[in-house]
Amino acid sequence: MSFGSKIAWDDTVLPFQLDVSDMRGRVARLDGVLDGILKQHDYPPQVEALVAEMALLTALIGQTISLRWKLSLQVQSKGPVRMIATDYFAPKAEGEPARIRAYASFDADRIGAGTPFDQIGEGYFAILIDQGKGTTPYQGITPLDGGSLSKCAEAYFAQSEQLPTRFALSFGKSTEPGVGEHWRAGGVMLQHMPKASPFVANAEGEGSILTADDLVDGEEGENWNRVNVLLDTVDDLELIGPMVPPTDLLVRLFHEEQPRVYDSQPVRFGCTCSEDRVRQSLSIYSARDIEKMTTQEGTVTADCQFCGAHYVLDPETVGFEADQGDSV
Repeated sequence: MSFGSKIAWDDTVLPFQLDVSDMRGRVARLDGVLDGILKQHDYPPQVEALVAEMALLTALIGQTISLRWKLSLQVQSKGPVRMIATDYFAPKAEGEPARIRAYASFDADRIGAGTPFDQIGEGYFAILIDQGKGTTPYQGITPLDGGSLSKCAEAYFAQSEQLPTRFALSFGKSTEPGVGEHWRAGGVMLQHMPKASPFVANAEGEGSILTADDLVDGEEGENWNRVNVLLDTVDDLELIGPMVPPTDLLVRLFHEEQPRVYDSQPVRFGCTCSEDRVRQSLSIYSARDIEKMTTQEGTVTADCQFCGAHYVLDPETVGFEADQGDSV
């Protein structure tokens, strides 16, 4: 595939509503965000694809949370890819970009043939929402199943939120003369309008995994099936979007459903690591523990898994027994 330089709708999430069928959704296009995430690491292709898919899901789901909240997606598995973690930092104010970061932990010698999802073993897919200081973070999990991370996310929404949800995603590398090979991703998220506030866990469905089809019937079921049939007609190039703006895509897919669009949300690659946060994370260790962490050069070092930042600290200034100067 060959794409031009920066496109106006790259790294944005466009929320929309389908008035006829009472559905809501988002269209996401990622380019520079993925470059910022993936260039920090030398991932095998299968791992790159998983991180790209996870980042795209994070952008689509994250747009629903309130200002200043944080949404995290996590995969924990016994397979070659042990963990994938993403964070979505909602804007602090209207009009500002959201921030996304992501990384994966894996055993290189266990990565094998097959699809990216084949590199994930038994484990779970989790969504966490942090509303800020003084609140208890919300967490919901679902088993890793269905053949893709998007299917895991759909199962999560059906099981934990009882919201029929559907994702159509596309992601891959693009190349063109004079431009380095880089990742692009695009997708559509559809969701039935909730009967209650989203992100309120419900304990029903014990012992079995609910799906979207289990949650709708009658006229709602007909609407859900009709809109999904329309979404099935989308192709990869439309999702990645080098030539088709998100608004045109919605009209092409859902013109009879009377799509209504809202202001798009810009997203950027961004990390919140800092020396102060590193010091805080080390504050639980004693001077003896810090001594064990000290390098031959006489420093304590830490690397951010998300952005690759490297921190070098004086061992006497970290840990709960750190030298506090002249204070007693």
